[in-house]
Amino acid sequence: MIHNPILPGFNPDPSIVRVGEDYYIATSTFEWYPGVQIHHSRDLVNWTLIRRPLERKSQLDMRGNPDSCGVWAPCLSYADGQFFLVYTDVKRFDGNFKDAHNYIVTARSIEAEWSDPVYVNSSGFDPSLFHDDDGRKWFLNMQWNHRTESYGGSPKHPAFDGILLQEWDPASRKLTGPVKNIFPGSPLGLVEGPHLFKRNGWYYLTTAEGGTGYGHAVTMARSRTIDGPYEMHPDTHLITSKDHPEAALQRAGHGQYVETPEGEAYHTHLCGRPLAPKRRCTLGRETALQKCVWRDDGWLYLESGAPVPAVEVTPPQPVERIERPETIRRDFDDAALPPEFQWLRTPEPNRLFSLADRPGHLRLFGRESLGSWFEQSLVARRQEDHRFRAETRIDFAPDTYQQVAGLTHYYNRHKLHALGVTLHEKLGRVGTILSCAGDYPDSRLSFPSGHGVSLPDGPVDLAMEVSDNDLQFFWRPAVGGTGEGSGEAAWQPIGPVLDAGVISDEGGRGEHGSFTGAFAGMFAFDTSGRGQSADFDFFDYRRL
Repeated sequence: MIHNPILPGFNPDPSIVRVGEDYYIATSTFEWYPGVQIHHSRDLVNWTLIRRPLERKSQLDMRGNPDSCGVWAPCLSYADGQFFLVYTDVKRFDGNFKDAHNYIVTARSIEAEWSDPVYVNSSGFDPSLFHDDDGRKWFLNMQWNHRTESYGGSPKHPAFDGILLQEWDPASRKLTGPVKNIFPGSPLGLVEGPHLFKRNGWYYLTTAEGGTGYGHAVTMARSRTIDGPYEMHPDTHLITSKDHPEAALQRAGHGQYVETPEGEAYHTHLCGRPLAPKRRCTLGRETALQKCVWRDDGWLYLESGAPVPAVEVTPPQPVERIERPETIRRDFDDAALPPEFQWLRTPEPNRLFSLADRPGHLRLFGRESLGSWFEQSLVARRQEDHRFRAETRIDFAPDTYQQVAGLTHYYNRHKLHALGVTLHEKLGRVGTILSCAGDYPDSRLSFPSGHGVSLPDGPVDLAMEVSDNDLQFFWRPAVGGTGEGSGEAAWQPIGPVLDAGVISDEGGRGEHGSFTGAFAGMFAFDTSGRGQSADFDFFDYRRL
């Protein structure tokens, strides 16, 4: 069976395309670099991350982008022998303005080097590109109306001012002809995330509505002409959990239609899996896939007949589902970062880390603080399980309290827990906890372990264990091997049990206040400006 979510952890806004026997899904990456995750499958059951195409300064530079800005809602398509990727780089989050700039990049294959971007427009976010059967191409995006009070965790319907359509000329690489507002949305409001496809002479438009929280939905409409008027689906919403709080997959919305070579219908959507008692989705917005059917009325429905998404879904054909390994160990022996790791904002990673300076180690150069929007040495991977343990070994010799490096459970500058190695004037080298519990806008650090505990000289092992809403940090001297049962010293807890549920979309100011997901990773900062480095020998991620 297809088991949802098919892409666990922070993988929102899934755009899907089939090319021959191959399926590709592109998802949003926001402020994480490189931009856009593309997963591949040949059976719709098993998916593999194969590319992050926005990897050069000429394509993407997000230094200064606020949290939850950057790359929003990419659209991946294929026509004329090449792939097209449309994306937004959002430069503003709070306040009336968004400053959302839309671009197109292309490549002959997913794995190839992608082109430099072509600027398209800035009228709103969530762009998509539709290739009509007559050869013409059409660009869509939602229109942002700044004349309303819509900000952060309080989106207002008037700001989401319909879906715009304009022709794209591939020869001149510019928009051409009139701009038309083709769809105002349903009464649910907050219309965004448009995708067009054509079937039996109808243009079908799917959009995301209701905001990306618990009122989210995939709305469907159709028209005989591309610029409308569009009539609404008999049920209005193709996919939603908004009226079913008991459903396992919540926050369902924002996805795209795809057909198998045999004509079977599927639709992606984002979703969240909340934890009791506060209904916080600690894994962020994940990607799911639903089986659909076409009825005699010419409308698409979920296979079950109801709009509520299913966890288990029938695949095109029976296939063995490959389970993720229980433990993933990375020893940093290769010249490139392991594929699951990313960093924040900057296209100049050589300023943040090196895998060559000390072979077999990831060296992080202490840059700006954990709260920086510009140059932050933080290398991390997605949390993919409600219960997991992460371990690392660090070799770090700070000479001031302004130099800190260690292990972190990170969402953004307002929502983080970190176990850091640093220097205390009286205690010497210590391990201490830095925590920010999402109390926006007064997002002050707290220090749950006080000055921390004294550490011996040399490398030390750090660990964190997350069990649903609880997080506990640990440390031990690194005196032997690098794994369980290797004769090492016992793990010692440090600090109290922390609220891991804060590291979620709903933590802090609530479900519309931020849109990324939880990461586990390594960090180093040096606010003295001297760039003190920290070496990490390995990183283990183990689901529990």
